[in-house]
Amino acid sequence: QVQLVESGGGLVQAGGSLRLSCVASGRTFTITAMGWYRQAPGKQRELVATITNGGITNYADSVKGRFTISRDNAKNTVYLQMNSAKPEDTAVYYCHALGVQYINSWGQGTQVTVSS
Repeated sequence: QVQLVESGGGLVQAGGSLRLSCVASGRTFTITAMGWYRQAPGKQRELVATITNGGITNYADSVKGRFTISRDNAKNTVYLQMNSAKPEDTAVYYCHALGVQYINSWGQGTQVTVSS
């Protein structure tokens, strides 16, 4: 199993920046990709960004050019740098890990609120 713990959420004004962190523990050697998803009230969970072990990234169109996902493999940590935040970015952000041996783990989520 892989356990994920997010941190860094909070309140930010529109146009501001925030950095989320997610630390993985457990069978981290099985992880092949990590990512961030978000869920706003009344909406389905949606992909924000993903990054593979090799550093290949993928972003939702709504965050391209504003958010950056990065990864420190030595620290088993993935980051989400959020710049130029918008009120529509308000959501609970979840860290996700995908890997071999049926690894499909979620963190508990961290709230991000962007005020207008």
